[in-house]
Amino acid sequence: MSDWLLIIYCGVITYLTRFSMIAILKKEMFNNRIREVLSYVPSAIFPAIIFPAIFLDNSGSFHFEDNPKILASIVAIIIGVISNNILATIISGLTAYWFLIFI
Repeated sequence: MSDWLLIIYCGVITYLTRFSMIAILKKEMFNNRIREVLSYVPSAIFPAIIFPAIFLDNSGSFHFEDNPKILASIVAIIIGVISNNILATIISGLTAYWFLIFI
């Protein structure tokens, strides 16, 4: 039971620390230039999260040969550019990945 309490406690603490930044910061505090720069933050962080998941294996070394994640990400990128639909991009990437690893 104590494991579940610890998980719930960590989740609440994580939520509160992230929500506090959203709740405390007001849009009026920033000028237009700062808002424009901050609008690019998700786009800059997203590749840093995705790159290791696609190109690194469990040991942390680059894995290019016979890597189905690379082909599935290429399919997802193509579908994303063509459709401009996030849901279609996610579904096509996952479908391509599952197809490559199971068939």
